[in-house]
Amino acid sequence: MDRNVNIIVGPKGEKIVLINDIRFKGKKREDWKEVEDYLKEYVGEFYEIAETSEKIFISSSFPDEYAGSESRLALKGAVAKAKANAAQGIPELIQIATNGEYSENTKKKHEKDAKYGWYRYDTKFALPVYNENQELERFNVFEAVLLIRHAQDGKLYL
Repeated sequence: MDRNVNIIVGPKGEKIVLINDIRFKGKKREDWKEVEDYLKEYVGEFYEIAETSEKIFISSSFPDEYAGSESRLALKGAVAKAKANAAQGIPELIQIATNGEYSENTKKKHEKDAKYGWYRYDTKFALPVYNENQELERFNVFEAVLLIRHAQDGKLYL
């Protein structure tokens, strides 16, 4: 997996995942099948949240959920493109996650996959913006929420 990703410190001391390449460049819309295929390379891996030392596992359901969830289907334009390209920084987005907040599982359909509830963590990433001459103009910074499920097997899954 070829990635050009760094963690930087923003002006307020917050960590930001800097994604240097725009891999998913759909003119009208993103190719979410391509994003999903890319995300499959993470399946079976785990990454640690630096703030809490919690290990977050990537399950086989993650690529489909990321690319096909109801919340993703509502995204349009620059925000959809940002989510597609954020896929390149999944390990670092987990690593810099902060402000974990717990909520109990309330849906019967998640009795096994989120038996012990959900955690939401804040994270940030930046994507380059190029001018018409393909020269770097600036970076756009995005805030995101990582949704982590605490499964019946006791593991935490993105």
